[in-house]
Amino acid sequence: MKALKDIFNNRKQILEGIKNKLFKQEHIEIVAKKRWEQHCVTCEFLDRDGKKCTMPGTQPCCSECGCSLALKTRSLSSSCPKNKWLALLTDEEEGALTKNLNDE
Repeated sequence: MKALKDIFNNRKQILEGIKNKLFKQEHIEIVAKKRWEQHCVTCEFLDRDGKKCTMPGTQPCCSECGCSLALKTRSLSSSCPKNKWLALLTDEEEGALTKNLNDE
């Protein structure tokens, strides 16, 4: 039940991560790669097997929050639960940035 509540409370960031994974943009891929290489890959909470993933089959994930790292690292409005990396933008700011980049 807690997992469902967490998913509901973080739905905007989850959807943002899904969108950014499906519709790749260079600036977001750079951020995701840096987050992964500089923090996640060596983190003690990295779950490569998926035992602690909120959604089965979405590994590698963070065993602390259960999020898929393929999605979380691509959500510019998400932060690491251990503050190893912080959100760069609010949901609204990322929407405006994406709109401006797509309009160019």
